[in-house]
Amino acid sequence: MSGWTAAQMPELRGRNAVVTGAGEGVGLHTALELARRGARVVLASRDGGRGEAAAARIRAETGGHAEWSPLDLGDLASVERFAARVAATLGGHGGLDLLVNNAGVMALPRQVTADGFERQFGVNHLGHFALTGRLLPQLLARPGARVVTVTSGLHRSGRMDFDDLMGERRYGRLRAYTQSKLANVLFTLELHRRATAVGADLVSVASHPGVARTNLARTGHPLQDLLVTLVKPGAQPAAMGALPSLYAAADPSVTGGELFGPDGFAERRGHPARVRPAARALDREAARRLWEASEELTGVRFLAFERGGVRP
Repeated sequence: MSGWTAAQMPELRGRNAVVTGAGEGVGLHTALELARRGARVVLASRDGGRGEAAAARIRAETGGHAEWSPLDLGDLASVERFAARVAATLGGHGGLDLLVNNAGVMALPRQVTADGFERQFGVNHLGHFALTGRLLPQLLARPGARVVTVTSGLHRSGRMDFDDLMGERRYGRLRAYTQSKLANVLFTLELHRRATAVGADLVSVASHPGVARTNLARTGHPLQDLLVTLVKPGAQPAAMGALPSLYAAADPSVTGGELFGPDGFAERRGHPARVRPAARALDREAARRLWEASEELTGVRFLAFERGGVRP
């Protein structure tokens, strides 16, 4: 894997992919390279201007199929509508081969989603949990389909506060962010375990981009934006930040339950490598509690994983 680049991706012609947060940054470069290798790509994001521009750029650069579709991960009704559109659109194409749960928000002042969830937990984890559950039938329709959930190296600082998931009693911008990123890895590994338990042909893996030059951490807060500006020179380009996601999405050697990140110092930059999740991310009891809480909060159940839903 040493020195792996997007040029080493296998041919993806005939594959269908959804990438969230694909209007810019790491998501855009993920979608671009998937399309370059022949995948049919749906770019999912809130901002129609950026989304349409990104899809047009991908079509111009690759000659491939790329289309934008609206998705607000902070609104469960929007997630349901998006999943219904994908199901209708891909019905004639055999299902969904790849879901890249890439979108995210970072270090916001406390806000709530349309459904009343703390925004970082709601968008980064609950929105993607609901989206994956809604798209599960399309994923299971394709042998070897993959779900790649993008986390952060900062998941290692995260702690799940099951008594205050929404930060109603105690809120810190970075504390909420790292909790949501830990939730991403817990979800990835629990999805892998549950798919394996019922014999589902589904690969669930996680990736993180290291420190990449994107607009993710910019919030309009003067001090925080200054810190982002100071860190930016040492960060790697978004195209490099996309490589762990692309490796996780396409390389034939990938197996479920793995995490990929940059191979450089402290996983801040470099080419993709298998990396070890934080010990807290390996806590099966925490993963079970998170899954059950997520089902209750979103109202989404992975029905194909219920008894008899999937057969080996």
